[in-house]
Amino acid sequence: MKRKYSIAHLSAIKIPPQDMVYMAAAAGYDYVSIRPVLLGTPGEPNYAVDLNPEMYKEFDIAMAETGMELSDIELFRLTDEVNIEKWLPAFEFAQKYNCHHLITSCWTQKKDYAKEMLAKLCETAKPYGITCNFEFVTWSAVPTLTEAKEFITSTGADNIGLLVDTLHFDRSHETLAELDTCPRDWFNFIHLCDGPAPRPEMTDKEALIHTGRDARLYVGEGCVDIAGIVKRLPEETVLSIELPHNKRVETYGALEHYKQCLNQAKAYFAERGIQ
Repeated sequence: MKRKYSIAHLSAIKIPPQDMVYMAAAAGYDYVSIRPVLLGTPGEPNYAVDLNPEMYKEFDIAMAETGMELSDIELFRLTDEVNIEKWLPAFEFAQKYNCHHLITSCWTQKKDYAKEMLAKLCETAKPYGITCNFEFVTWSAVPTLTEAKEFITSTGADNIGLLVDTLHFDRSHETLAELDTCPRDWFNFIHLCDGPAPRPEMTDKEALIHTGRDARLYVGEGCVDIAGIVKRLPEETVLSIELPHNKRVETYGALEHYKQCLNQAKAYFAERGIQ
């Protein structure tokens, strides 16, 4: 079967959602993955769906004109204080576009509270037809696949999944065999990118954050065994490219960056017999 590709918003976060849609269509993607909630991080653009009605009217037009589909929405962070009610406009937005996935991750050391909120997030999102995909991030409170599996199973929910980011998987020193222990229906989409060698230690948060937010590499440029990871996932798993690289976006522009992300990924997989 033909693999489906999405482009994640973080790949060029300064591009507004409506412009992202046109660029993704021009570059040849099947889906877009956007951030319709405000995280409140320094310098973050405000794309909150409930705060930007005019922007999302333009988004509606872009989606209709291009025929693009929405793969997933992000990021619903589990922090010290979680207010799920604030996320309802984003859930409604996803439902409008027949989007069935959101991304969540843990950013608090209050682990029992975070597990409780993850279960509540799944319960709240379920009527909207949304699955909550839990991502382990190497500088977050849940940095490994092993602990992510514990969070997921603690919910008892049937609308929960596991989001593997190839960079985080590599940097956390997980083994490919660990993926085989996960239920197949946990895998809905994956974040693709490569990373440079040598790998920083898990304790070197500054280095992990720098690469993760600003300097990821095109698929095949670095040291990550991306083919080995993808071969262990169901073929229908959407390949979502999350590849922020500030210098390349500034040098080539977002559209060319999108094209290179997709073209190099497809070339890499073709060379390894993954179509």
